[in-house]
Amino acid sequence: MLVEEIMKKDVITLEPHHTIKQALELLNKYHIRHIPIVNEHHSVVGIISDRDIRDAAPSTLEKNQNQETLNHQVSSIMTSPVITVHPLDFIEEIASIFYEHEIACVPVTKDNQIVGIVTEKDLLYTLIQLTGIHEQSSQIEIKVPNKVGMLPEITQIIGERKINISSVFIYPYDQDRTQKIIVLRIQTMNPMPLIDQLKNRGYEVLWPNIPGLSP
Repeated sequence: MLVEEIMKKDVITLEPHHTIKQALELLNKYHIRHIPIVNEHHSVVGIISDRDIRDAAPSTLEKNQNQETLNHQVSSIMTSPVITVHPLDFIEEIASIFYEHEIACVPVTKDNQIVGIVTEKDLLYTLIQLTGIHEQSSQIEIKVPNKVGMLPEITQIIGERKINISSVFIYPYDQDRTQKIIVLRIQTMNPMPLIDQLKNRGYEVLWPNIPGLSP
């Protein structure tokens, strides 16, 4: 899946000369947590978060605190330079960027102009959709040898039972790198006959591990 499929295109932005007060008003009005800062060419030159603004703004508990801070320009608190992504990047790449740089938002740029924004909430929602967990389905986990052809063997068995597959994930088995785990979400609320058939054919089903099914 590409970034352009999940990004928000209506991006609220400010320019460096705008004030912290104006930024605070936008956060409250649109219920957002990040505002990209752009120049007159709509190129991203910085970004501010709700935390940046909270740290800079006077406390609501201190009425006598210097309110002049709110009139400072956002350029004084923005983060720059900014990590950006392209609309044709893959969402897996964004997940890696969020993790490695410990950020929660990336502006999307094309031809050096802002065209969208993606937040960690957008990414998490998309990943949930990709897992198929929002559909009526069942999850099974199968440990198999880490060799070519194992996934087609498993999917062939599922196909024999006329069951649709919502999603497939594969990851290494931590205790033995010669093995891997295939995680499938299948569109059936009764996976027992399939689990029984997998075990009869010699596959080790880790989840659900139902006592009494064929070994």
